[in-house]
Amino acid sequence: MKKYLLFSLIGLSFMACKEKKQEESFDKKTYEVVKETLEEKEKKNPTRFIVVNNRDRKNIIGQTVVIVNLTNNATIATYKDIALKLSFFSKTSVKLDEGNETVYETIKPGQTIKFKTKYFAPKGTDSVAVKVMDAKAE
Repeated sequence: MKKYLLFSLIGLSFMACKEKKQEESFDKKTYEVVKETLEEKEKKNPTRFIVVNNRDRKNIIGQTVVIVNLTNNATIATYKDIALKLSFFSKTSVKLDEGNETVYETIKPGQTIKFKTKYFAPKGTDSVAVKVMDAKAE
């Protein structure tokens, strides 16, 4: 009885080792096929890594001055020629108008740049929203 128990335990341990080796090789193959480097992800998705903070005010001649801070949260990719969309909203959140701007500067990883533009916003504009539409990766 002890012999059977001993052989059973040895046999189970060998089978367990073989299954583990197969799992390891399977994971490596899957990883190689699906693998995408961090740099490729950052270059393909600039809108996910560029963060926008903006504020607006009126100047003395009635123009809306939009001040935008762009921060590059990527760890490797550097971006340039950043396309922005400005949306002008009323107090009741109705979109009144839109505008497009391009920032012709380079933003390195971790860097923040400041951009300022002036618009004659539509009557009744209460706030301005700024969104990154695209950027070129260097």
